[in-house]
Amino acid sequence: MPHSSKYLDRIAGSSGGQEYKQQAFVALDLQPGQVVLDMGCGPGTDLPVLAEAVTSTGSVIGIDHAAIFVEEARERVAAMPWVQVRVGDAHQLPLEDDSVDRARADRVIQHVEDPAAAMAEFRRVLRPGGIAVIAEPDWDTLATGPGDLEVNRAFNRFVCAVRVRNAIVGRQLPGLAEGAGLEVLDVFASTPLLRDFRLASKIYGLNRNTARAVEAGYIDPAAAERWVAELKAGPFVATCTVYVAVLRNAG
Repeated sequence: MPHSSKYLDRIAGSSGGQEYKQQAFVALDLQPGQVVLDMGCGPGTDLPVLAEAVTSTGSVIGIDHAAIFVEEARERVAAMPWVQVRVGDAHQLPLEDDSVDRARADRVIQHVEDPAAAMAEFRRVLRPGGIAVIAEPDWDTLATGPGDLEVNRAFNRFVCAVRVRNAIVGRQLPGLAEGAGLEVLDVFASTPLLRDFRLASKIYGLNRNTARAVEAGYIDPAAAERWVAELKAGPFVATCTVYVAVLRNAG
């Protein structure tokens, strides 16, 4: 499910996005002088916060597979020379072994071809004692109201089967980490609650993915129309669980 830079910035700026991001930043335990990797940095939404935490005595490396995002991220941190942004693949990070103190990925593993390989790359580039914090949603937990429960479930089945490559990877993070040789220090969940249908529709794709689910035969057209109308009429609520795993290279 490709995203625009505006979409990524919108999630980061939403109340739900800020909630789990703040928890993840605390768990990352950033200190001045550290080398930090932001894997899948996108348009650089979070790079300035990382750079301020490690100060100019440290360094931040943002890596993304999309050249257009890398260019945008470079512009965003142009005044911070201790931040580097590179094009790279999560399965083969352009970094030396044992080269970073901290690493993070925010809603990235859900899109990669091989989550286990990406997790192994975290293990490879982290120095002994280094910490990684990975945040991923679990799209099967998307719950909305009001409206038909079965349509909500059909919407989730469509998103998990068609729109997101690794849709339930959030709940799989501990197992992937242990398989890569990383120590699981903590796992916690954030369940941000949205009450604005328009914002939730932009973040979760309620309008566009309902239309796609109808085209794909997952939802009856009339049922889809009723469901969206009921959500818009409200009082609207929506939540989707975000898992955050705090991991360590025990060396």
